[in-house]
Amino acid sequence: MHYATIKNCDIANGEGVRISLFVSGCTHRCPGCFNEVAWDFSYGEPFTEETAEYLFSLTNHPYIAGLSLLGGEPFEPENQRALLPFLLEFRRRFPEKTVWCYTGYIYEELCTSSRARCEVTDEMLACIDVLVDGPFVEAKKNLRLRFRGSSNQRVIDLVTSRKAGETVIWEKLGDAR
Repeated sequence: MHYATIKNCDIANGEGVRISLFVSGCTHRCPGCFNEVAWDFSYGEPFTEETAEYLFSLTNHPYIAGLSLLGGEPFEPENQRALLPFLLEFRRRFPEKTVWCYTGYIYEELCTSSRARCEVTDEMLACIDVLVDGPFVEAKKNLRLRFRGSSNQRVIDLVTSRKAGETVIWEKLGDAR
């Protein structure tokens, strides 16, 4: 897997101050995508053990609320397979910090059937606290939305969703009016 960039003090892609990893590779190719350069699976730098350790060192501060995964597309199967060991180690080292993930796939499709579903999808979903799902739709773009770009996208509380057995929207959304 390759990654496009790392942001070490991101406040736009999840609650609190976060470390954001933008992975490379996306087959959605949404018109109007803000990160079109990351569609290419070989764009950027290889994600290595050193990259993971660097991310862990950035996270190891009390003011960092957690990690956000963006893209590209974290749920492309090849990206899932590379991200899962990293996420498991992240959870081991930082159980108190949250993991947010942005995907162009729909949560229910990831749970049942989609071209993204593979042998590690369930385990990867289990590592994520909040999932922002759905493709970016340029005609539904709304700059007043919190943590998402278009009104079709949802901010899902995966921890509560797993307990409830149904999709639960993150309660702290509070979009600007």
